[in-house]
Amino acid sequence: MRRREFITLLGGATAWPLAAGAQQRTMPVVGFLHPSSPEPYRLRAFRQGLKDAGFVEGENLTIEYRWADNQLDRLPTLAAELAQRRVAVIVTAGPPAVSAAKAATTTIPIVFLVGEDPVKLGLVGSLARPGGNLTGVNFLAVEVAAKRLGLLRELVPGARRIAVLVNPANVSVTEAISRDIPEAARAIGLQLNIINAGTIREIDAAFAALASERADALFLANDPFFIDRRVQLAQLAARHSLPAIGQDRLYAEVGGLISYGANLGSAYGQVGVYAGRILKGAKPADLPVVQSTKLELVINASTARMLGLAVPQTLLVTADEVIE
Repeated sequence: MRRREFITLLGGATAWPLAAGAQQRTMPVVGFLHPSSPEPYRLRAFRQGLKDAGFVEGENLTIEYRWADNQLDRLPTLAAELAQRRVAVIVTAGPPAVSAAKAATTTIPIVFLVGEDPVKLGLVGSLARPGGNLTGVNFLAVEVAAKRLGLLRELVPGARRIAVLVNPANVSVTEAISRDIPEAARAIGLQLNIINAGTIREIDAAFAALASERADALFLANDPFFIDRRVQLAQLAARHSLPAIGQDRLYAEVGGLISYGANLGSAYGQVGVYAGRILKGAKPADLPVVQSTKLELVINASTARMLGLAVPQTLLVTADEVIE
């Protein structure tokens, strides 16, 4: 090899890692703030949404994760860390986490996932024109809570006393459920008993109380913590022979009796798409809030049989899936 060719080759080999290093340093960084824990379905759906928008973690994108592990008082500190890190966009879920992110920055774009009207929560000016630095997805959990209560009554027609399990730390959801559900219950002749549970032990204690109070059925409020504890909740409901309804199909898939609501995986995917669009230059103020349009009814027929329930034909024919 000629000396000139060797020097050229050596120079190119030396420049390549320098260029690669520069590219690595300019990767956009997304902050992911969540009140609960790193559940696979959340991450898988979110990353797929980013991929659909042209971004792959580790290739042309870095993600900084902050998990509160249901210790919601940690959220302001975690949000401040991401703001100080000057991430390109903050992705967050649930009113407590979104509020923490909103308080931490007025300039970094925020993409949220909530289960109730973000206008009522004070997150955006309107659904069509959010304004400010926030936009995101509403999966309508609170809006369809009354419908879920009616489905539970249809599946368990003899039920009169319904327990409602809420996480008191999730204040906005608890207040919305406490405000809206009683009226729907009275309309169909149901008595409600709202029970708080914000830890694993409190869930165990709640079911012990339900047994002594002889509740006829259980309504699970939408909450990330309850989604994470879906196996525990389904097993306790089965042990106490208590028909229960959850918000997401994940509950029915692990043995819960019935679920009704938007698919959370799809919602996290849409959040990923929006984060990708912002990385490409879109502004949150110009991205309308997405409201879930597909609501799924999933019934676990084997759990119904175990509880001695005959699923009405009207529910069987309208169900999106019946798990045998």
